[in-house]
Amino acid sequence: MKKKYNTIVNENGIKEKHRKDLKKELNVNYLTLSNLTKASPYLDLPEIICNTTIFPDYLALYSEPGMYKKTAKTAVSFFEFDNEFDGQRGLFNAIYYKNKQDLKKYKKRFQDVKFFISPDISLLGDIDIVENLYRIKKSRIMSEWFTTELRAIVIPLISCPRSEYIEIVLKGLEKSSVVAFSTKGFIDDYAEKSLLRYVIKRTVDYLSLKTIIVYDCCGDTNKALELFDYPLRRGVKVIIPDNTIRTRNIINYNKRRGGCRYA
Repeated sequence: MKKKYNTIVNENGIKEKHRKDLKKELNVNYLTLSNLTKASPYLDLPEIICNTTIFPDYLALYSEPGMYKKTAKTAVSFFEFDNEFDGQRGLFNAIYYKNKQDLKKYKKRFQDVKFFISPDISLLGDIDIVENLYRIKKSRIMSEWFTTELRAIVIPLISCPRSEYIEIVLKGLEKSSVVAFSTKGFIDDYAEKSLLRYVIKRTVDYLSLKTIIVYDCCGDTNKALELFDYPLRRGVKVIIPDNTIRTRNIINYNKRRGGCRYA
């Protein structure tokens, strides 16, 4: 029979028995990661710190493993439907249940990736706050795994379903000077564009930002940059790396010299 307890001596010199893997028995394996970082004072969400001075020059999607090493500074991003990367056999569940086989698979998949944008686990405006909070937590736990297991740089993504969520999303990012945004779906929708402008402004006012990385698919770069006029006027550098869809749309835009279309 396997030994279920370890005997340790506490600070008073008294021997105590502790279960060998209580975290696994209680389904809190993620504490191995979250305990390595400071929790934000609000809701105890794991902290993400990103102050890199080297930036990605290409953004590959999770579903494009063949593009993970397109350049030496390619970042893996997750701007896709959640079931593409966060299903039953997704990375978070592998961490949560300590599935060694799946964790090994993800280590192999992301081998030598140097940059990640924190996973875009969708926050929704018409579901309960508990679910959205859990999705923020999942993204941060996965980000911590990229940092600790892969020694990669993780750039925190700022994403909000409603304006009031920005106060939650920014907690735990206070020590970061680099963040990421996605403009996909915002360019041609007035309400969404107004929300994104507000979120960008609030982020710039709250954090001591130096650089913003943008995932954008528009063929007209100026349309994306217009959304970031506030940080640009305050000396924040805005970088729009290439990605598969953007490259294609730029080619099409230059051919027709027309509007902006998304795939």
